[in-house]
Amino acid sequence: MVALSVLPIGLVVGIKVVIALNTAWNLVNFRAGLIRALVAHGYEVVAVAPPDAYTPRLAELGCRFVPLPMHNGGTHPGRDGLLLWRFWQLFRRERPDVYLGYTVKPNVYGSLAARLRGIPVINNIAGLGAVFIQGGWLVRLVRALYRLALRPSAKVFFQNDDDRQLFIASGLVRAPVTDLLPGSGIDLSRFALAPLLPTEGSPRKFRFLLIARMLFDKGVAEYVETAKLIRARWPQAECCLLGFVDVQNPAAVSRAQVDDWVKQGVVRYLGVSDDVRTEIAQADCIVLPSYREGTPRTLLEAAAMGRPIITTDAVGCREVVDDGVNGYLCKVRDAGDLAAKMEQMLALTHQQRVDMGLRGRDKMVAEFDEQIVIQKYLAAIEAILASRRA
Repeated sequence: MVALSVLPIGLVVGIKVVIALNTAWNLVNFRAGLIRALVAHGYEVVAVAPPDAYTPRLAELGCRFVPLPMHNGGTHPGRDGLLLWRFWQLFRRERPDVYLGYTVKPNVYGSLAARLRGIPVINNIAGLGAVFIQGGWLVRLVRALYRLALRPSAKVFFQNDDDRQLFIASGLVRAPVTDLLPGSGIDLSRFALAPLLPTEGSPRKFRFLLIARMLFDKGVAEYVETAKLIRARWPQAECCLLGFVDVQNPAAVSRAQVDDWVKQGVVRYLGVSDDVRTEIAQADCIVLPSYREGTPRTLLEAAAMGRPIITTDAVGCREVVDDGVNGYLCKVRDAGDLAAKMEQMLALTHQQRVDMGLRGRDKMVAEFDEQIVIQKYLAAIEAILASRRA
């Protein structure tokens, strides 16, 4: 594990960092380790997001929460203009020394507002979505907004090199300010190795589990199609879903659709969870047939807990799985190939799956430790502060 370096406290006293995402849930579940580390180093941290049920938990991290209304469902000139104004007012009031932006709208409108106020920006591009690489006026608009927002940034982190190279080649960001992160990293102590329960000679069913927001871009339709085949050929197995339904996204799967799949007996829907460790521990294999990702946090969590993985040979997903070593890679948008890989997983012995999971844990320790992410953020912030002192 990478140890945290200790920066001289005198350098950070009175320094304020604003960190903005599109949900408080995202802050709590994906950025808690970073927030705690920033606070531990003496920074005053202001967390910004639309309020939700997870807002009260932010106080436990040592930061101050400021609610900021934000509509996450698409682009609208009026709403986006209002969001830019809200960010500008926030920065005028808070006067931060550094702004950390995550997710599309905080990256774009938060960065633009910070630029107007002369505040240094560190961005994190966690994933583009499949729509970004397609044509159309909306994509051209999004690219233009990214170019305007990111080019003055002090640092732009990417979670895979495909996205990084795409942004550089498209002229959206300056290559010297870019860097790579191992996703959002994984807290290896919290997501500890969990024993893989045997299914041979046991009444429990072999459980495949997809953990994600219920979006078609996550490969949910392909997973359900495959589940029908698995149900017919392997009655001792079940396919489960875990994650938010009816999210604000053009690719969202409706609750009615999920209910229909459950009614047909094709899949089990497990709802949402405040602690996915419980569900991962009860699963035998984690499946994510996504079309494109940054680096999927759920796969990092699963691998850290010693679960074999099946995911697509797609941007962001392939980084987590060494095919045949800690899981299998399948073709994108190909339910037939997904089914073949799931049946291949079922055909393994229990010990073979245990060994596969252990190799996944080793990969997380070597490549995806959260401390790597924290160290890079601390170094980027210190570089900004040092340039101001010079």
